[in-house]
Amino acid sequence: MTVQGAVLRALRKPRGTAAQGFGRTSRRDTWAIYPVLQATVFTICAGYLTFSGVFWGPLFGPKFVEADGYLSPLFSPLILIQGLPDWISPGLLILWIPIGFRATCYYSRKAYYRFYFADPPGCAVGEPTIHRRFALENAFPFILQNLHRYLLYLAFIPLFFLWLDVIKAFGNWDAAGALHPRLGFGAVLLLVNTTLLSGYSLSCHSLRHLVGGRLDCFSCTRARRARYTLWQRLTDLNRNHMWWAWSSLITVTAADIYVRLLQAGVLTDPAIRF
Repeated sequence: MTVQGAVLRALRKPRGTAAQGFGRTSRRDTWAIYPVLQATVFTICAGYLTFSGVFWGPLFGPKFVEADGYLSPLFSPLILIQGLPDWISPGLLILWIPIGFRATCYYSRKAYYRFYFADPPGCAVGEPTIHRRFALENAFPFILQNLHRYLLYLAFIPLFFLWLDVIKAFGNWDAAGALHPRLGFGAVLLLVNTTLLSGYSLSCHSLRHLVGGRLDCFSCTRARRARYTLWQRLTDLNRNHMWWAWSSLITVTAADIYVRLLQAGVLTDPAIRF
């Protein structure tokens, strides 16, 4: 046996106290409803967003989704490179960051580990015996989950441009270059979505650890006291990280659908213009 094989064998997950075998449990509640609901929402939203941002444009056109001054959050910042092959969507140039960030998020892992891999399907619920050979996140491909903290840092780049898009959405420029403020439903939707995405990023466990981790004394210096105060604020956000994660996933899906419907002429944006 190779050294690597011995290490992986040593890292295999220990046998738990739950009943062994897929779905075996002593629980009497309807435990399956929650993971099934989570996985359904995750599959629908993640599947749609991936198709809309990566495949829709190359297959059916147009290349990006923009209408009435609203840019779909899947294409922000909009990167248009002359000579880029038609089969490459502009969204792909930036989407790998939020997709990677969300796919490695702890709550996303919880959803697809439970539903797709039944590992485990629920708390105190037995899983397939084949999972005894699972080396957790110490082997490829799941070891890539450790990139989550670095994807968090990168996620603030598109988030910055999303806030610029929100500012632009509350105004309209005419042919003469004059700005006309407006209050449209699309602008409000983009504002809500970007706010939730900000909460999702700022409540991340990795950011909380970056700010307050590895400190043995919070009150020793002024800088450490400042870090402790910030850590407390991030902790308040972190308590609702799951809510930020799921609500922002739903609103980014809704925002893209709304702008796409405006672009197709199916809807007209209700707006108050000043």
